[in-house]
Amino acid sequence: MSEAVSFDDVARLPLPGDNVAIATRRLEAGTNIRNSGREFVLSHTMLEGHRFSIVRIEEGEPLLSWNLPFGVAIRSIAPGDYVSNAGIIEALGLRDLDFDLPDSPNFEDRIVPFDIDETTFQPGRQVDPTDHPRTFEGYRRNKRGVGTRNMILLLGTSSRTGSFVKRLEDRLKHHVDAHPNIDGIVAVAHTEGGETGRPNNYEYVLRTLSGFCVHANVGAVLAVDYGAEAITNEDLATYIDQHDYPIDDLPHRFLRIDKDLEDSLSEAQAIVETWLDSVNATPRTAEPVSELKIALQCGGSDAFSGVSGNPLASWVAREVIRNGGAANLAETDELIGAEAYVLQNAKDVNTAQRFVEKVEGYKELAAWHGTTAEGNPSGGNKYRGLYNIVLKSIGAAMKRHPDVRLDGVIEYGEPIRDTGFYFMDSPGNDLESIAGQVASGCNMIFFVTGNGSITNFPFVPTLKIITTTGRYELLSGEMDVNAGAYLDGTPMDDVGAAFYEQTLLAASGERSKGELAEHAQVSLWRNWRQTTTKNLASIASLPGPTGQALSIEYPGPAFEQTFSARVTDDGTTSAE
Repeated sequence: MSEAVSFDDVARLPLPGDNVAIATRRLEAGTNIRNSGREFVLSHTMLEGHRFSIVRIEEGEPLLSWNLPFGVAIRSIAPGDYVSNAGIIEALGLRDLDFDLPDSPNFEDRIVPFDIDETTFQPGRQVDPTDHPRTFEGYRRNKRGVGTRNMILLLGTSSRTGSFVKRLEDRLKHHVDAHPNIDGIVAVAHTEGGETGRPNNYEYVLRTLSGFCVHANVGAVLAVDYGAEAITNEDLATYIDQHDYPIDDLPHRFLRIDKDLEDSLSEAQAIVETWLDSVNATPRTAEPVSELKIALQCGGSDAFSGVSGNPLASWVAREVIRNGGAANLAETDELIGAEAYVLQNAKDVNTAQRFVEKVEGYKELAAWHGTTAEGNPSGGNKYRGLYNIVLKSIGAAMKRHPDVRLDGVIEYGEPIRDTGFYFMDSPGNDLESIAGQVASGCNMIFFVTGNGSITNFPFVPTLKIITTTGRYELLSGEMDVNAGAYLDGTPMDDVGAAFYEQTLLAASGERSKGELAEHAQVSLWRNWRQTTTKNLASIASLPGPTGQALSIEYPGPAFEQTFSARVTDDGTTSAE
């Protein structure tokens, strides 16, 4: 038998009392591990982030991480056994590994049903306010709070005008250098609203775009449409007016493209150029941290997201809330199975019930489309140790610090109007969820990633937190924060305090890695078309494709076009 290695050198328990541990590096079969005066031998080689048992788990007993069950043993599991379900064996079996996998799983997934007992429910308590409130340098708005950036927003109201606003951004962004109080002139292009019929996400899109238009980080906004889309400027302006968004607090214009491209770009450019001096006239001033609203997000998650990355994000979010600010948790389908943890500290029974209703509603929505949320973990998630939706959800839920109370549940893109910790109903797609959080007023984004997702938002700074030092060293040019320092032995209070200072610097104008790279993207909650089984027979009776090209419909007479070319023996080529 090989010499025993210390447990702390090769693994972590998310919480004391767990019966399975997470390998912090690749471990070979036969490795002898010493833990709490006992020794055991690993049954199989396992990758970083995968789990093994530290005690005997009998058939029918739960497997625990964060002291919460994520599966049930289907046979006796000995200390040192590689913990595996059918999904992880299948996912790893598709990869070219240099070691053998278990022949069969030793546990099966299990989502424990969650019900709220109103007779025993205890209202939670919010974290105590700080005795030493902090400030940052921000942009004070009259009716819209405080911005961490001062941007001119070029908004494509629907997918059809996305390329137009991107072209317009290219024409205008050189002005930023001459206007020191303008942090950027940015296009927001998305994929929604370009249909001819009213989409199912009509309300979501308008609520999100309205929130964008009046966001505290926006100094002026130009919204552009053609007028023939399912969602137009008229729809947007009406929604803004009916729901009392303070659009008159900033320069704005709704522009319809009714000329050729060059003339329309010139018209739009001239409008924006008249705003430059007035937007630049707003300086940064010392503002309380109570004006910060933090969007808590994760993507490309791994086994350490819930151990290092999300707890680090929650540590700083707690400090913001202690200062009177707000934080926002999202991604409904990635909290399925974590209800017990999220609701350990909730404001009242109505808030708890509303959260459960959103989770159950998402399950129903998935069922309408013939799927379930249990299939959520991606191949990359599984490769990095997230075996099932419950493990992924519990880890994601660690973005709520244990000291912090859930104060409210809001709709997608609904404005956050008070201090505290909120959950926003949203899809598990990172970009779609972030858009809703920004629309709700979040002026900073914490994005936790294990695999190295590099998402950024056009007009709200994103601080990307990576979960392990190894990945940080691979991606130090893209990642802002190394939460792996905690796994390496630095106390979370020290890692958190350093990240808190970094957050205040970023809120005060220090560029994030994504901003320096000028890399960003936007996606709204997409138009999920609802379907039923009643039309299956008629669809099945339609004739199949013949292989012939479809005719092209054009609203007008045919016209001829030519181009300059060279005719050679091999065919026609361009003249250049």
